[in-house]
Amino acid sequence: MLDQRSSENPADNTTSPASPGLSAVGSRRRRVDPAGRVRGRVTHVGDVDPGSTSTAHVALHRSTRPHARIRSVEVDEALAIDGVQAVVTGADLYAALGEHVLTGPAFQDQPAMAYDRVRYVGEPVAAVIATDLATARAATESVHVDYEDLEAVYDVDDALTGRAFVHDELRPSAVFGDLRHLNGVRDTNVNYEFRLARGDTDAVETAATGVQRRFWCPPTHHVPMELPCTVAWVEGNRLEMLTTTQTPSYVRQTVADMLRLPLSDVQVRTRPLGGSFGSKMYDRLEPLAAAIAWVLRRKVRVVASREEAFLLTTRHGARVTSAMRADADGDLVAATADIIYDTGAYADVGPRITGKSGMVASGPYRIPNVSIRSRCVYSNKPSAGPFRGFGVPQVTWSHESLIDELARRTGEDPYAYRRRHLLREGDVAAMGTVMHSADFTGCLDAVAEAVDWANPPERGEGRWRRGQGIAVGVKAVLTPTVSNAVLQLNQDASASLLISTVEMGQGSDTIMAQIVAEVLRIDSHRVHVVPADTDVTPYDTITAGSRSTYHTGNAVRLVAEQMRERLLALAAEQSGVPAGELRLTEEGISGSGHPEPLRVEDVVLRHFRARGTTLTCASNFTTDWVPYDRNTGQSAKVTEHWFAGAVAVRAAVDTWTGRIRLEHLAVSGDVGKAINPFLVEQQLSGAAITGIGHALFDELVLDQGQFVNGTLLDYQLPSLGDMPDRLTPIIVESPHRTGPFGAKGVGETGILAVAPAIANALRDAVGVRLTELPLTAERVLNAIERKRAEESPQESRQQSPQESQEGNQ
Repeated sequence: MLDQRSSENPADNTTSPASPGLSAVGSRRRRVDPAGRVRGRVTHVGDVDPGSTSTAHVALHRSTRPHARIRSVEVDEALAIDGVQAVVTGADLYAALGEHVLTGPAFQDQPAMAYDRVRYVGEPVAAVIATDLATARAATESVHVDYEDLEAVYDVDDALTGRAFVHDELRPSAVFGDLRHLNGVRDTNVNYEFRLARGDTDAVETAATGVQRRFWCPPTHHVPMELPCTVAWVEGNRLEMLTTTQTPSYVRQTVADMLRLPLSDVQVRTRPLGGSFGSKMYDRLEPLAAAIAWVLRRKVRVVASREEAFLLTTRHGARVTSAMRADADGDLVAATADIIYDTGAYADVGPRITGKSGMVASGPYRIPNVSIRSRCVYSNKPSAGPFRGFGVPQVTWSHESLIDELARRTGEDPYAYRRRHLLREGDVAAMGTVMHSADFTGCLDAVAEAVDWANPPERGEGRWRRGQGIAVGVKAVLTPTVSNAVLQLNQDASASLLISTVEMGQGSDTIMAQIVAEVLRIDSHRVHVVPADTDVTPYDTITAGSRSTYHTGNAVRLVAEQMRERLLALAAEQSGVPAGELRLTEEGISGSGHPEPLRVEDVVLRHFRARGTTLTCASNFTTDWVPYDRNTGQSAKVTEHWFAGAVAVRAAVDTWTGRIRLEHLAVSGDVGKAINPFLVEQQLSGAAITGIGHALFDELVLDQGQFVNGTLLDYQLPSLGDMPDRLTPIIVESPHRTGPFGAKGVGETGILAVAPAIANALRDAVGVRLTELPLTAERVLNAIERKRAEESPQESRQQSPQESQEGNQ
């Protein structure tokens, strides 16, 4: 059951009144074309007809070795198959493009296809181009590669030993300028290290109470419904592309650099995405498709199968060795963490994840002494990249488990203990940045009230034991970034908004239209958001990291305000009334001396003296930051704004099977101001459900670098039966002074604290503390049995659950 605590009428998902003084912002408007999405009427990239028989289909022959030198690639057998038009190897692309074939946002380390050596099982080595996809895929079996095996790096321990190296040297790309100092570094698998130091943790090692644990979060897969697909072709001397990407502006720059073309000769278009969660960012299929299309001068279509999608990117596996200490009064005095992110064969944005998560690894608490070391390491596995939460759930798993255990050791309630240590408005966080619009206490109080924390469940003495858990999360928004917006106001008072934010189910088209509608006092349904197209829509850094509401939203508000001022200026010219005495309302433009408002349609018509004309305005919104000190991690402004959220859980644990059943999960997020409360609640709920998967089920298992469960037959995901009996999303509003109408993003907030909240409920119910995710029934049952053995060795040997006559539910 889904509760909606912020709504007076949860059952009404249609438009409802906005906040006082606002007309569109704050209304519960339905998202753009919800029925079309549910019924499959929205056209995705993979649905687009290739257009002609000249479109060739691409399938990839992939490596069977985790780390090996390529001696030769034999393609004659594949070329002899009827319907095969060409076979292109990585060596062919390297011969045509040289080292420009290497791409990557952090390091220029990832080839479109492997040409000298392979670095993970499943890496593309050769591409078969054929008249149809089935022929192309079948022909990949006729490509034969001779390898010379090299020692592989299978995990973070292997990466740190220095016996083998995934790359010969580090080659920072031009995208992240702060990595330039790493250029040419050799003989290491550590591609980035972030350090944070505040106070002196050594001086409080003898504090009265301390807890220390080693935590593990495994790699997981994003599993979006829509599979990645890219179509690329050459038109004249331009490379054009239709693709599933969250980052069209980045892809355009990458392809232009690779092919040595001006940006004006590369066009990247998107369609609405069928989910992504970070899986369709940066370098996925696009460099490969562009390179093949350019070299062959052919229109090519590359689509990943479900199994291949597992190989394109994963969430980072992370190991966190951490500790927290409190003095005799129970006050937090120190926190330390040593974090290692496994980024796989290619860095992707691993260095950014390592830094952005490392700086919040001590949690949203007032702690005078903090020491954090966060490292990103290469291994011979599929590359890891962004995933909802950007690495922060991995460290939240650590600090929220530790503080829960510390509260229990000091004899305090875990909710109350957190609350008295949480950062407040104006406090300085561990990395030196002042907190603003991050209502941690409001979020914590909201979820505690929702699950009736003050009246804990009866623990029970039979087969089923019950407990409650709580956790808080903090994350910084990606900073600095750039957003632009172009607004065309049509003569009939409808509008077209041109932005490069990609709609992928989060509802960005809906809320951007609401922002325009709020400023121009028009119906938001009359605002059309143009899909991202680098020939048409202006530059935007990325659609990710929950940045769009704040960054693009500010650009949209600015451009709408420009349009409003232009309309008022035109009305002033036509009416003779000073612009300062005019105002824009739902009825039109009114002012002193004009009892009848001037209709916007008439003002534009009089200006151009033609129907169907448009007024156009453009705006930019760019954020800045103070780069953190390389030795201490300190920064006066490390981020533009914060995400604050909390989760509380009531759970039942089956002590016979180890199964955890969620009876109630409440999730809250400080969104500044909810532009559309309905969409905010959906984002909080969706993120929480993803977090439930990570807490209880999601885990990519590898053996010698190869996926054991890299298909949906084997990869376990939560089903409807695993959902909480009650799920309560709660909106907390602490307006941001520079947010659009006070708003911030929310897409990641709900996932941050889910796993530790569930683990803390498990600890409360049966007294076991697990430090490895997911909390599978097997792990839970083993922990319960170990605890029984420690507490009563003789009884645990003599009595089994089946022999027990304790109560059953």
